[in-house]
Amino acid sequence: MTELWTDLVACLNLDEQPPLADTTVFEGRNQKLDYHRVFGGQLLGQFTRAAALSFPDKTVKSLHVVFPREGRADEPVRYRLERAHAGRTFATVTATAEQAGKIIATASISLHSAEDGPDFHSVAPIPALPSAEHKIDGMDLLPWEVRSLTDLNDPAARAPDYELWMRTPVVEPALSQAIAAYATDLTLIGTALLPVAGFDQRGNGTAFLSAVTSHTLWFHRPFRTDDWLLLRQHSPLLAHGRCFGRGDILTESGSLVASYAQEAMVRLPA
Repeated sequence: MTELWTDLVACLNLDEQPPLADTTVFEGRNQKLDYHRVFGGQLLGQFTRAAALSFPDKTVKSLHVVFPREGRADEPVRYRLERAHAGRTFATVTATAEQAGKIIATASISLHSAEDGPDFHSVAPIPALPSAEHKIDGMDLLPWEVRSLTDLNDPAARAPDYELWMRTPVVEPALSQAIAAYATDLTLIGTALLPVAGFDQRGNGTAFLSAVTSHTLWFHRPFRTDDWLLLRQHSPLLAHGRCFGRGDILTESGSLVASYAQEAMVRLPA
């Protein structure tokens, strides 16, 4: 797990390239995974990091990413960012992730400088952190400690709700948003499959086919991933070969720090 964690952090340290026309360019290498394509969470994390590096006086407040084609794990990803607006408080960029001259993902990213104002939220009460006996082994794409009371690998049918607690090793706070973005891509399809008896998230590519088509995140408050975070998820829809899910990220004290939503292709056998 330590090796996988070090590899992920290295992937988020992007290399700035010479600018092209009015675009800022970064290059990011891919994770070393037993996986035939680039993991979408890696692209989410690298998009987030590229935008943050482009505007050091602001933080990412939202991003919407579309995945038109899968990426190859054996080729670095080049990110091109074009500024649509850059003001004192807000900024907006459009970005592409490319390999071999082809676009594998596009993003619209907004940034913001923190302002003073009212601060409150409305969320359901936070459950107690599960004890260490509920630690999950085998969730290989999350190279840190995770705990849950629900087993996404159990094919029994149940309600499409899932709560996952996570805490990374100590890490530079500037990487928190990118790491959280990475984490939000892993379990929403599995959450959507919970009501379907006989299927679970391990069956992608064998029992069924799935691929994320779009993913959106909103960052509300500062946070650290080396503190315990709760990813609370619900999938209200699985229909017409697609699923939709959404989630919140909350601290152990109950502060709502981010929200996210995802649509994916899910093709089950007839």
